[in-house]
This record gives sequence, C-alpha cells and structure tokens, in this order.
Amino acid sequence: VTPADWPASGVPGLSNMAAPSGVRTCEDFAEFQELLRVMRTIDDRIVHELNTTLPTASFAGKVDANQTCKELYQSLMEAHASREKIIKSCIAQTSNVVKTLREEREKAQDNVALLKQLRQEQTKLKLMQSELNVEEVVNDRSWKVFNERCRIHYKPPKSQ
Repeated sequence: VTPADWPASGVPGLSNMAAPSGVRTCEDFAEFQELLRVMRTIDDRIVHELNTTLPTASFAGKVDANQTCKELYQSLMEAHASREKIIKSCIAQTSNVVKTLREEREKAQDNVALLKQLRQEQTKLKLMQSELNVEEVVNDRSWKVFNERCRIHYKPPKSQ
C-alpha cells in the first residue's frame, strides 16, 4: 500500500485527511495507528455531519436529503474499504516479517537480539490484528447512525 492508495474524505464539511506521503506506516505501529485515527475522522464526525447537512422537517425543501445521504453512504463505503485494505496489507506485510525472523531464529537460536526483534514484530502483528476488531466496531456504529438518520431519505444498494 502506497500513500497514493490512502483516501481523502469526500464528505462535504470534512477536510481531506490523507496520510503524509512517503510514510512507512506498517513498519511503525504508532504511525499505523495515527493513520487509522485520521482516516476514522469521517466515522467520528458522522453525527455532526448528519446534524448539519440533513434538514429538519421545517427546512426539508431547502436541501436534497437524498443526495446528501447518498454522498455520505459512498464516502463511508470508500473510507471503510480503504481502511480495511490498509489494515490487511499491514497485517500481511508484518506476517511476512515475522515468518522471516522465525526462519532466521531457527538458524541462530542463541541470538538474543533476533529473539527480541521477533517478539516485537509478533506483538505489533497482534496489535494490527486487533485493529480489525476496532474497525468492525467503528463501522457498525457509523452504519447504525447512518441508517437511523438516512433510511427515509436514501436506500443503499442491497450489497451492504
């Protein structure tokens, strides 16, 4: 995954939050977490976004709620898919590092530095895998709010 693959939020009212270019996100877990935090801005702000863009009954004629909900739906789908892609890509990359370190460890069992590095990578891998669970919770919360506020204005395709 390259920085070009990292999305910017397409939701009106949310600033574009792409990751800095050239960052080796998978190697540094803190950078990985920061990238996900920034990418989750759309989910964190969904209630505010809906409150400011969807009209109350008295202002219903002034805003196209159907279009607003459709755009929000598309932005959420893109954000969720791109975060999942990045998480899974980093898990695969880190898994390969762990596999390589295990093979090296087999050959040099008395190498303490290698063992330490292997344990660090295994810990990082477990933390990355736990981000998939976090992602599921964040996504479920966003879809719940989206469905509560947009169900009368927009019906998403059946694939969701």
